[in-house]
Amino acid sequence: MLLLAGLVVGLAAGLASGGRLGHIAHLSFRWPWLVLAALIVREAALFYPFNQIDGIQYVYAGALTALVMWTIWHVDRVPGIWLVAAGATLNLVVVAVNGARMPVASELAGRLNQQGHLGQYVLMSANTNLNWLGDWIGVGGGAGDFIGAYSPGDVLVAIGIGVVAFFATRSKLDGTSETSARIGS
Repeated sequence: MLLLAGLVVGLAAGLASGGRLGHIAHLSFRWPWLVLAALIVREAALFYPFNQIDGIQYVYAGALTALVMWTIWHVDRVPGIWLVAAGATLNLVVVAVNGARMPVASELAGRLNQQGHLGQYVLMSANTNLNWLGDWIGVGGGAGDFIGAYSPGDVLVAIGIGVVAFFATRSKLDGTSETSARIGS
């Protein structure tokens, strides 16, 4: 939900400042199917029965690694995507040092409190590392709503998506903003 909010805010800001949705069609991504596949794998690891499979956290970590690599590969093509890459890298670091699992604060963990770990998530404790990079930021929902748990990396990814969306509405395929294109003609 946080990522969607970043997208909506970025699009709204871009449109409000004179951008056009049609400019988004001119973005040129390399291997867009890789992002789709990685996001599907990442989300599928959350749901039953996949979240019950021992080792699913490594599949999640692999998908996250693919997303990090893809965003880094696009830094020169997509303005603002470096923020997405930075946030995803923070998430990858905390996952890597915790056995391919993301630590979640107990007050936001919901049913994870009874199980200790579920899929790619583990209950935050003194035994988990880099807890300050884990899911401890509560957004939306009520107390104990696991869906509302986000990490600093997630927040940075959402901001990055908003920045990418803003620039995507403002830029044409050749990378010039609409304003500079009008001035140059």
